[in-house]
Amino acid sequence: MPADLPPPGVVSEVATGVRRILAPNPGPMTGPGTNTYLVGQSEVAVVDPGPDEPAHLDAVAAAGGGAIRWILVTHHHSDHAPGASALAQRTGATVLGRGGAGAFRPGMTIDEGHVLRVGGSEVVALHTPGHASDHLCYLRPEDGLLFSGDHVMDGSTVVIAPPDGDMASYMDGLRRLAALPGLSAIAPGHGALITEPYRRLASYLDHRLDRERAVLHALDRMGRATVEDLVAAVYTDVPDSVHPVARFSVWAHLRKLADEGRAAASDPDDVGATWRSAR
Repeated sequence: MPADLPPPGVVSEVATGVRRILAPNPGPMTGPGTNTYLVGQSEVAVVDPGPDEPAHLDAVAAAGGGAIRWILVTHHHSDHAPGASALAQRTGATVLGRGGAGAFRPGMTIDEGHVLRVGGSEVVALHTPGHASDHLCYLRPEDGLLFSGDHVMDGSTVVIAPPDGDMASYMDGLRRLAALPGLSAIAPGHGALITEPYRRLASYLDHRLDRERAVLHALDRMGRATVEDLVAAVYTDVPDSVHPVARFSVWAHLRKLADEGRAAASDPDDVGATWRSAR
């Protein structure tokens, strides 16, 4: 567990007026677990309630001290959204999110540019699809703190799993965040606070571009290849146990390359299709 992440259920302050509680759902895809953030004091907005885990939600509600008014969900995935309804029942808070994907249905649908006033602060929604089509990041402009959900994580890169996941949109989102002025830190959905946001965003983009070049180079070399073939050729720097997850990102890269006219398959929507270079 990263040094600045206390055990699940413990409240820790990560920035002025921002507290974090780690959910007890560690795993290969969630790292130490999901970070739930409480923003504000006299009025509180919760960012990502996490799984529907009663002890975790009880801890979040207790930390809110009766002041939780809003629950902001970054996206519909099972480690971020399911606790929203149960936390709303505990607190009477309104659930906000973009919705439109999976089973998550917010009480109030929001989108790009929505401004929520929490006490004396503003929290602005930024639509950042790619990891999920309904993904929102939340920016606190007064101090440049970005709640990134799964668009940027600490300790690993993000899985892009088609068809809801889209690599081109994801990379566009990274570029957009990297162009925001005044970012001070990123509060990710998983892992420790990221205190050098622009460096991390640049490294994320470099990593994706490196993978894309490696996929295209391997495809050129092989002539024809499946996703499985390309994972074995490209992901030589990670354990084989990671390959079942990596296949989704390779597929996402191939679909992006197909849209750009640089790769082709009879059915790009089929993860088992055979691909060829179109250059």
